Amino acid sequence: MPTIEEAIKQPTFKSAQHRAHVNIVYTSAWLNQTTAQALKPFSLSLQQFNILRILRGRGGKPATVKLLTERMLDKMSNASRLVDKLKEKGYVERLECMDDRRRVDILITKTGLDVISKASYAVEAARKIAFSPLSEAEAQELSDLLDKLRG
Repeated sequence: MPTIEEAIKQPTFKSAQHRAHVNIVYTSAWLNQTTAQALKPFSLSLQQFNILRILRGRGGKPATVKLLTERMLDKMSNASRLVDKLKEKGYVERLECMDDRRRVDILITKTGLDVISKASYAVEAARKIAFSPLSEAEAQELSDLLDKLRG
């Protein structure tokens, strides 16, 4: 794997922090591309995959669009639009709440559970390959440092 300098053909950075910032942004894009490639056979975007994972994790309990938005990794995503696309594919249902007509509950379907199971397997396989250069201890240290960076 090339260094960040080699990858983006920039010989120097202003500081170690500048290098780290560029490296995180570049690596994030690389990981997103790797994950998107794994999801391609399922015709799912990263954001759609994220919503289906959230819904699967609810164990059959519905979620509101607000809850999905709060839990999504990409906070800039339009959860309502993503839910509409997942509904078109038959992966989720929209249920009107009888108590509050403004509230709409989102529930994953059996088809949605099937596709998220298969897609999760493909993403996990891609993750194992991507992270294979790191030991478990190194991956933990990296994660701890990223947590520290975000404060």
